[in-house]
Amino acid sequence: MTDFIPNFWQQIEEPQAWLIFLFPLAAFLINSLVIRPFFNQYSKLSGWITIGSLAASFVLSVYAVGSVAANDGRSIGWASHEWVEVANFKMTVGIMMNSLTALMLVVVTGVSLLVQIYSVGYMKEDSGYSRYFAYMSLFTASMVGLVMSSNIVQLFVFWELVGLCSFLLIGFWFHKPSAAAAAKKAFLVTRVGDFGFLLGILYLFSQGDSFTANNLNPLEIRDIEKAIGLGTVISSSVAGWIALGFFLGAMGKSGQFPLHTWLPDAMEGPTPVSSLIHAATMVAAGVFLVARFFPLFEASPVALDTVAIIGGVTVVFAASMGLVMNDIKRVLAYSTVSQLGYMMLAIGIGAPGVAIFHLFTHAFFKCLLFQGAGSVSHAVGGTFDMRYMGGLRRVMPWTYATFLIGSLSLAGIFPLAGFWSKDEILASAQGQAGFIPQAVFGLALIAVTMTAFYMFRALFMTFEGDYKGGAGADPDVESHAPSDAPHESAWSMLGPMVILALLAIFAGFVANPIVNLGAIPEHWLVHDFLHESAAKFNLGIAAISTFAAILGILLAYLMYVSKTISVQMVASTFRPIHTLLSRKYYFDELYEDILTIKVFYRGLAGALDWFDRSVVDGLVRVVDNFGRNIGRLIGQAQTGQVQSYGAVLSGGVLVILGVLLFLK
Repeated sequence: MTDFIPNFWQQIEEPQAWLIFLFPLAAFLINSLVIRPFFNQYSKLSGWITIGSLAASFVLSVYAVGSVAANDGRSIGWASHEWVEVANFKMTVGIMMNSLTALMLVVVTGVSLLVQIYSVGYMKEDSGYSRYFAYMSLFTASMVGLVMSSNIVQLFVFWELVGLCSFLLIGFWFHKPSAAAAAKKAFLVTRVGDFGFLLGILYLFSQGDSFTANNLNPLEIRDIEKAIGLGTVISSSVAGWIALGFFLGAMGKSGQFPLHTWLPDAMEGPTPVSSLIHAATMVAAGVFLVARFFPLFEASPVALDTVAIIGGVTVVFAASMGLVMNDIKRVLAYSTVSQLGYMMLAIGIGAPGVAIFHLFTHAFFKCLLFQGAGSVSHAVGGTFDMRYMGGLRRVMPWTYATFLIGSLSLAGIFPLAGFWSKDEILASAQGQAGFIPQAVFGLALIAVTMTAFYMFRALFMTFEGDYKGGAGADPDVESHAPSDAPHESAWSMLGPMVILALLAIFAGFVANPIVNLGAIPEHWLVHDFLHESAAKFNLGIAAISTFAAILGILLAYLMYVSKTISVQMVASTFRPIHTLLSRKYYFDELYEDILTIKVFYRGLAGALDWFDRSVVDGLVRVVDNFGRNIGRLIGQAQTGQVQSYGAVLSGGVLVILGVLLFLK
């Protein structure tokens, strides 16, 4: 592996690694505490401060990848730093710099850098310009901190910060009721998963005696891996329960069924926010978490099977809803949920390196597609509804070309990046015996056709045919730009899109070639860098998946370009299914109307209200009445006659004396 690492490459030092986190954190502090309150007239500086900080972090991240690669993909051992010590318990902070960390750092900082450059053009007219870049800087810093954490409590702190930043960014335009509602929904749904994650951490901590007996810390990620390796510290069942708690947290962040409902609604935030959330930050955090603690999952077959099943169901479940959505960002959102399902099922069948490879390629083409959607929205006056687009290929050639490349990569068409990573997942699943691997392979293959169909449906509805008026024709949008003259976006937006398009073409083959490329060996990313046995290239699987993708593209062409197949006829013929998909399987109604309003509000909250008014208040009234009556009786004994008091006192003394004599 070291053959293709330059001889001059030196190992990254710990202070340099900390700077990867500190640079975006500094940008947040400067933008929020200096630029916005005191120099808001120079708010445009905030964008360049963020870009400069992320550029520095990206360079250091690339340096970290080179350092780990030069170390044969092994972890660079830095001791954690003691933070808190109580009795025998020690809380530490530190950096875990291994191959997974280094690769994720490049993805997070690189994609975030391109998103911020794109944002300079996209957000230039927004009144909250400096606030936006402050939030985005903190968002990136939180994700970097999460990726680098060596301690599980440290990881959890950054995990929650990522959730907080997503709430702020999804609800960035808080004056819009839909944005405020989407932010609250994202925050609350992900809290369900985070509660499971917290329970897993607490259960892990409860095993502290077993860890201490082996001179291990239950909160240190390295020590957890060592404990699993020993096989005697925690049992398989304990590991399984902990892993399932962690996976529940990952389900929330990565929008896995049935905690997926927040992710499509997150489109209410600015498009660059959607691009970053869906490509390299929040949703990637869940996949990263499961990959980071893969030894814990590997110790429990039940936990692994659960991950594979949930991932396989999510792949088809989310893709099916993407088939009928008319909002281009929602199509991409359901696509993200589906692709995250691919990653989860890959981990579930024991191929975490392949999952991270797909996360790597997905980050580029999904970020590109969201930026393309934002470019189109700018051109047509602010709508994202594809029914009011069309004919944009002629006036937006650069956006069209890059969006086409992203769509082909997502569909898994040779030789683009998405083809190589998706083929690795399919080959890994098909190459394993057992019902679950074969079942998820079938689900993944079905989703290939669905993915190709909904992406090219979006491409054809947006760029082909005649222009349908844009925001001016959309009754749900107040147009803020001329909708009768769409135009190509500025190069501040197109530049990052072109770079991402090139990555969507070449990243997969260069990162994980199926043949030796001279100094770059075959399957180096998965096999040599992530230390996992990579599935060999399977020409048969590649041919089948390519055919499935072409079938989806052809079907989209026949329905939306040549009009050989009537869209209305298909929708009418399969009306019950179309309605089911359009209503998103009624999950919003299930969660909001039934569970929230009827079960929790009217049921549980109503029962608690009755208990409070009838039982608690009733007891209070009983005690009150008892006190009043006792007081009234005692009050009647207060006659004001001294002789009466003396007689009572004497009687009492006599009673006491009598009792004492009796006891004697």
